[in-house]
Amino acid sequence: MTVTTITDAELQPKDYASDQEVRWCPGCGDYAILKAMHKALAELGARRESTVFVSGIGCAARFPYYMSTYGFHTIHGRAPAIATGIKLANPELDVWVMTGDGDGLSIGGNHMLHVLRRNVDLQIVLFNNEIYGLTKGQYSPTSRRGTKSPSTPQGSVDYPVSACAFALGAGARFVARAVDTQQAQLVSVLQRAHAHRGASFVEVFQNCVVFNDGAFDGFTAKDGAADTQLHVEHGQPLIFGARKDRGLRLKPGKLELEVITLSESGVIPDDVLVHDETNRALAQLLVALEPPAWPVALGVVYCNPAPSFEAEVYAQAEAAGAGPGAPDLAELLMNKEGTWTVR
Repeated sequence: MTVTTITDAELQPKDYASDQEVRWCPGCGDYAILKAMHKALAELGARRESTVFVSGIGCAARFPYYMSTYGFHTIHGRAPAIATGIKLANPELDVWVMTGDGDGLSIGGNHMLHVLRRNVDLQIVLFNNEIYGLTKGQYSPTSRRGTKSPSTPQGSVDYPVSACAFALGAGARFVARAVDTQQAQLVSVLQRAHAHRGASFVEVFQNCVVFNDGAFDGFTAKDGAADTQLHVEHGQPLIFGARKDRGLRLKPGKLELEVITLSESGVIPDDVLVHDETNRALAQLLVALEPPAWPVALGVVYCNPAPSFEAEVYAQAEAAGAGPGAPDLAELLMNKEGTWTVR
């Protein structure tokens, strides 16, 4: 019998899919995110035996079951903490955290804050559908004011959390956005997150067809997307529109953005801003843009690498004599002399 060995470079997207039945509601945006992840990993040639998916509770938390990799389905909001432990135990593992707006920004908000500020080398993908889907449609931290739900029958009076503004405020070194159904851009963003060393935070606008259908139609509908989406790229001018006829600049004398209409000549004025993904202040301005007055910024909004948490922990331990070559604890405990010295 001939055994054919498939290398990681030869793996196809289907090879990253598990044998489990995918159980999301028909038409759910989660299917598109799953498909994009399979494709992203295949193009990266990711090693399945070195890849781990960690989730909390919610619709997004089913993700590990559908990946032919290692995975942990953990407890509500605590996926970042458990993923941190995994990464510290074995820094060579490629660890993804799959969470939702409720799981990651409500009960898990504190854990999300600390994993971002510590800069643990994890890829964190937050599915934002602005609703609690698994528990039947209650409003979530990202739900807009006026959202009517079983828990806010007269409309929510809360001001919503901006996921990316939260991430930037927590000190994240990589922040990006994508739309579930825009496969090419989503795959690209996932791959950029994977390449980043440190905590990568990716917000995916994901449609919940049952409890919050069409929540993002204002900027995702095909007939208006070109005029309502700003796809940012490092070193490129911040222009948008079906005819690329609008741009962003700073208001003269103010730290505020404004939209300007470009001339038909196609010449881009010098005062149109050029995207600098290392500029945190610009990133904060971009993630604050909301429709209908503004386009929604998509792509890698901020990327400014710094040493990762686990790398510095291991370097510190090695410097203290606890790295390779350090005395073995088990050997010390089993010392036949029955005594040992602790310094």
